[in-house]
Amino acid sequence: MSLLAGCLASSVVLTGCADSWDRTREAPAPIGTPGAGFIPTPAPSPEATILPAAGSWAGVHPAVGYRVVLLTAGDDPATRALVAAVQAWAATEHVDLRMVHADDDHVGGITQAMDAGGDLIVVAGNDLIDPLALVSANHLDQTFLVVGAELAEPTENVTAVDWNGASFRGAGLGMSSTYDAASFTPERCAAAIRAGAAAVLSDLTGVVLWID
Repeated sequence: MSLLAGCLASSVVLTGCADSWDRTREAPAPIGTPGAGFIPTPAPSPEATILPAAGSWAGVHPAVGYRVVLLTAGDDPATRALVAAVQAWAATEHVDLRMVHADDDHVGGITQAMDAGGDLIVVAGNDLIDPLALVSANHLDQTFLVVGAELAEPTENVTAVDWNGASFRGAGLGMSSTYDAASFTPERCAAAIRAGAAAVLSDLTGVVLWID
């Protein structure tokens, strides 16, 4: 079993499995460009919700070795579906993926994910939304991508992907009245990570992407 595979099998991958990545390295340039209907004109304002055309993100890919930390909390079916989709995307795109499970200490898990020195932190799990809102605004140099939920007031470094049936926002706003765990299908979760990654790689950040 490889070191990475052994780490992925553990409950907290970054603990005892690997040192932090080299922070002096610049993130590699993405491959490809988004299709028509992905980036709106004029450019969206901060915190705006945009509706990219279906599949318009398909032409954008991370470079091989792009470094991603998957930060997750919770064992509900929706969170498991998101985690599986991110892992599948990372394997297909040859992303260097590490995981942090933050079930017991949400803020500590976020800190651990940031300390890893990755290019992007992908966040999956409603339990992390409020803690992330507290931390992310003070670390604008770290890029976050939230899938299947969103922050009530995201800063420029937090991008989110949502759809009808998701859209948990935390901050005392409660669960969306349209929340439906069954909407977290493998297909929709796969689209969410691909659309969100394409936005981050295209410097379209600080917004919410709304997909079908």
